[in-house]
Amino acid sequence: MADATFKFPKGFLWGTATAAHQVEGQNENNNWYAWENQAGRIHQGEKAGLACDWWNGRWKEDLANAAKDGQNAHRFSIEWSRIQPSANTWDEKAIEKYRTMIQGMHKLGLEPMVTLHHFTEPLWIYENGGWENPDTINHFTAFVRYAVDALKDLVTFWVTINEPAVYTVGGYLGGGFPPGKNDLGKAFIVLSNLVKGHAAAYSAIHNLQPNAQVGIAKQYRAMAPSRPWFPPDRWITRFSSASFNDAFMGAILDGNFRFSLRKESIPQAIGTQDFLGINYYSQDQIRFKPFAFNAVFQERHFLPDAQLSETGFIANVPEGMYAALKWAHQFNLPIYITENGVEDAQGTIRPAYLLAHLRKVWAATNSNWQVRGYFHWSQVDNFEWERGWSQRFGLWGIDPESQQRQRRPSATLYGAICKENAITADMVRKHAPEMLKELFPG
Repeated sequence: MADATFKFPKGFLWGTATAAHQVEGQNENNNWYAWENQAGRIHQGEKAGLACDWWNGRWKEDLANAAKDGQNAHRFSIEWSRIQPSANTWDEKAIEKYRTMIQGMHKLGLEPMVTLHHFTEPLWIYENGGWENPDTINHFTAFVRYAVDALKDLVTFWVTINEPAVYTVGGYLGGGFPPGKNDLGKAFIVLSNLVKGHAAAYSAIHNLQPNAQVGIAKQYRAMAPSRPWFPPDRWITRFSSASFNDAFMGAILDGNFRFSLRKESIPQAIGTQDFLGINYYSQDQIRFKPFAFNAVFQERHFLPDAQLSETGFIANVPEGMYAALKWAHQFNLPIYITENGVEDAQGTIRPAYLLAHLRKVWAATNSNWQVRGYFHWSQVDNFEWERGWSQRFGLWGIDPESQQRQRRPSATLYGAICKENAITADMVRKHAPEMLKELFPG
């Protein structure tokens, strides 16, 4: 078999992604801290605790490892509750700490991509109804103005909101996120307010920094009918994809927000996107169930022959990555894969998962789609929300008690890809030989 290479475009961003609450530690003034302190909310009652100890400076070690492995970018979030601990208080020391972190990234050669809302908000926001309360739109916009004004000389890429549909489904349709409600009407209000919050933040950022690049990080959940020949399966799949995948971006496209069976006009959202971040992990097969009212008349499962992650949380379906990029391509915007990864403490799945998904990313770039970067989730194991420490997504492992880091073989593979800006047959032969014929047929 002749050696071959899948070369990515010049200037492609290679990085990893993190979120403040999951890595900083000692976040004690936000909705997730309150949630962790309620019995039964987190896997085995675990808490973020020190997390990865980034607030005390361990980001330096983790990002130095990323840079040594050839990464040239990093996506992370800043914690609203640290910067604005109460309605009338701004913490200049917290914002200075973030400036130091971003300056450190620049010294390491890492382009920062900053997320302004990644599932957390201050307790004073949460206790006043969170995103159910329309006042949160103005409060969020004020926070965005303060943070962007303080950091705009160091940052070009801003993600306003991470995974708004996941936030909404998780918190308001029984998904295990705070505030733990199951109310379709409130879910509509929350997602609508997130659209309005994004639009207001977009305008605020561009008023302060005209050259900024602003987008959202949208989780695309690939969906396929379990029985393609059965019309109800096809219908419920289209309905679910429209609600989860299309609602937010539809509002940005034409100002018409449609979620479930309701709609609202949000004209201020039109065109408030300079790039689109795509978070892709897996694909669902959807089967219509006529009496499953609480499950929105459906049952979800993975393909029977799909390789599953350790807890069965993710199925390795790289075709879904291509579907996500094809979906994103319709908006005619630059595309960044802002998250993609798999839980894999033993390092047996991630090499093949990574290579197969990046092969689909390369195929999109080879079709001249505007895919300009890839951020792997994650650099180091971190606190995975309601799943606690039960899932290990890191290129590097971590013991949350000792804070010891352990390099996984997938870090070496990803490092080789980043340094070469390419996937080579030799990399596949070395790290996932079982993928050689699939990736390089003939």
